[in-house]
Amino acid sequence: MLAAKAGATYVSPFIGRLDDISFDGLELIEQLVHIYGVYGYETQVLAASIRHTMHIVKCAEAGADVATCPLQPILDLLKHPLTDSGLAKFLSDASKTK
Repeated sequence: MLAAKAGATYVSPFIGRLDDISFDGLELIEQLVHIYGVYGYETQVLAASIRHTMHIVKCAEAGADVATCPLQPILDLLKHPLTDSGLAKFLSDASKTK
């Protein structure tokens, strides 16, 4: 709240690092988004230290405005075993129609 009252454009909790010390970083994102909404602060919540795809999904669900993360978790969002097997089956079936 102090950062928002001081006019900060962003606050940037490092959720992966918080998780490393057994503190729920995602819960902090939820709390910040809620508090800033209640008080009408314009400070944006920037989720940092993203470690995996569920961090991205959960931060989006919690209302984080921005996230910084390595490329791999973003690419992992594009992967799903059922999508991969469905695509392989489709391509196999399609190749048989020629």
